[in-house]
Amino acid sequence: MLYLRTAESRGHADHGWLDTHHTFSFADYYDPSFMGFRSLRVINDDWVAPRRGFGTHPHRDMEIITYVLDGQVEHRDSMGTHGVIGPGEVQRMTAGTGVRHSEQNTSDEPLRLLQIWILPERPGLEPSYEQKRFAPEERQGRFRLLASPDGREGAVTVHQDVALYGTLLGTGDEARFTLAPGRHAWLQVARGSGTFNGVRVKEGDGVAVSEEQALTLIAETPLEALLFDLA
Repeated sequence: MLYLRTAESRGHADHGWLDTHHTFSFADYYDPSFMGFRSLRVINDDWVAPRRGFGTHPHRDMEIITYVLDGQVEHRDSMGTHGVIGPGEVQRMTAGTGVRHSEQNTSDEPLRLLQIWILPERPGLEPSYEQKRFAPEERQGRFRLLASPDGREGAVTVHQDVALYGTLLGTGDEARFTLAPGRHAWLQVARGSGTFNGVRVKEGDGVAVSEEQALTLIAETPLEALLFDLA
């Protein structure tokens, strides 16, 4: 069973410096039908103006993943971590018992990123940070593991029964994935268009998957997407 969450149906807010679309309920956008999917709580598609960003603010008891599409974001936090994240890099921050951080676009170019929140396996985890780069050729034509509970295959470690995969497809290319019995999936199309098990998808669309095993994503135009394998 597949359910298409179209880009147009998402929540939207334009703050001038930040143009953002919310796949699930977030901040002032509330839809009781879209509070998340399984342990996946937030997917925000953020466009941040040059030399602007999110000032220092707190988080707790959340696994936060940042996936940059264009530009770069500078991260600083109360753990003393400082990092710059660009396209092809994945940042994971465990907020746990509490952390404060800022995210700034320090360049003269626009920044686009996907901000992802996942509910942790339990509250009160020790805050931590991780950042890794995945070269385009690693994701080309297949679903490449980016985050998992055990950090296998060089993925970042997320404290929940979730595996996150990324793919880059050229026109006409396809990527296949087999979902284990009893598992669920969410596909998020970052850019491009194609079909997902026969369902037409485009930039900003999401697809919830249950009671399916064989998944096939075919690109009609160059396509970038994330796939969440969820308990």
